[in-house]
Order: sequence, then C-alpha cells, then structure tokens
Amino acid sequence: MTTDFQQARAALGRRLRELRGQLTQRALADLLGWPQAKVSKLETGRQTATPEDAMAWAKATGHPAATEELVARLQGVETHTRSWRRQLSAGHRPVQDVLTIEYERSSALRAWEGAMVVGMLQTPDYARSVFARYAELHQAPRDIEEAVRARVRRQELLYQPGRTFHVVMWEAALHAAVAPPDVLAAQLDRLGSVIGLDTVRLGIVPFGAQLGIPPANAFWLYDNRMAIVEDWHAELWLDDADSVALYRRVWETLEQSAVYGTQARRLIARARAHFADLP
Repeated sequence: MTTDFQQARAALGRRLRELRGQLTQRALADLLGWPQAKVSKLETGRQTATPEDAMAWAKATGHPAATEELVARLQGVETHTRSWRRQLSAGHRPVQDVLTIEYERSSALRAWEGAMVVGMLQTPDYARSVFARYAELHQAPRDIEEAVRARVRRQELLYQPGRTFHVVMWEAALHAAVAPPDVLAAQLDRLGSVIGLDTVRLGIVPFGAQLGIPPANAFWLYDNRMAIVEDWHAELWLDDADSVALYRRVWETLEQSAVYGTQARRLIARARAHFADLP
C-alpha cells in the first residue's frame, strides 16, 4: 500500500473513533453484530471500511447525517489504491466495464507487461483461463464468460482510427503457461496477426537483452493523464503528474530494449513452436 493510502485510512479511522464517542468498542460491535476486532481494525486504519460499514457505523453511533461524509472519505481513500477484494466483490465483469471507459477516453495508450499477454491482445480462450485463475486466487464471483465478452468487445478499439496502442512485453510473457498448450499456440498466432496494424505497435524485450531497469509490475499509461499499475492485492490508479511522469520514464526505459517487426515475429514463432510440440 502507498503511504498516502495508509495515511488516508488512518485519518478515516480517527474520524470513526470520534463518532463512536462514549460507546465502548464492545458495545458498538454488539450493536452492529460485528466482532470487536473489526471495530478496532477500522479505527486504527488496519482495515478499510466498505460504504455499507460506514452507513451502519454512522447510524449505530447516532450520527446518521455523517454517512455522506464517511462515504466521501472512503472514495478519497480508494482514489489511488483499489483493492482487488473490493473491485472483484461483484465479479470481473464490472472491472472490465470501468476499464473500457478509460480506454475510450484515451488516444495514446502504452503498456508494459512482463508476465502474460496483455488483455487487449488476448484471445477469448486465453482470457478465460486468466480470469479463472484470478477468480480462484481472490475467491471472487465466477462471472468469467461475461468478463471474457467484455474484454473481447473492448478489443474493437484496436481497429478504430485515431487511437494508438504501443505495447511492450517481456519475452517471458510469451512462455507463461497460464492456459493449455493449444490455447497458448492460438494466442501466439493472434499476437503475430496484430503486428502490422496501423493502430498497434508491439514490441518484445528478448531474454538476455540489456535492461535499463529490472522488469517489474505491469502497467498501462492512458495518454499523459493516468497510470494504472497492477499488484497482487490492488491496482494503483495514479493521476498526479509526478507519478505519471515516473511511469512514462519506466516505460521508455524498458521500450529501449524491445525489438519489433520481423525480430518480434521470430520470438513469437519460437514460443509458439514450443507449445505446438506439447501434448
């Protein structure tokens, strides 16, 4: 978690404590039907309240008018850090829909991915395997087919003029066996087919290439206004100029090690040959 996120959550906890007033933690927990530990964690900033938690807290402490304030504070906490637990509480489809809005708002999109094929270039079968694995990891509702359809529909943006996608991937992403061999082979065929589109520039950083910095978290840059960075527990939505500029420098540094065109096709073909030989 970011320091800003921790500070905002701690500030929210202090406000919750103020609203509790003379009630003991035990008494409030009994009113709400919660474990006392949850009350303690919320007040000390070790757990983030949900909007429902905030509404219940305001009502139980006798301050229903504070509900709007608390929900606004929560939105501030989540501005930059969006936990997967909360985002996936209703499944993967809503997450895809929110991202589509950001893609549609942007004209120049840049991506770095070192672990798997980026979502905008995934086949339905590959996307299905990825969603299934993350749904299991986060114990999220399994709306996989709806999520796959939403992701595939978003890929129509690849063929619309006036928008460019500059994707850079590490060669390791081509070899990550996150799906059955036949699905991986088809996915690599798909990657080869987008090379040459006037709206897509696909670069691959080969194994053994000299790197200006170590390859790390995947992220997307939406014009020069926002970076969305992926981590295991959350996404970071960063719109302050310094953070966006930092991720632009990271992307440009990694991009310098990428190969394109025929050289990229060779790396894709090498990975495909490997999976084509597997049973």
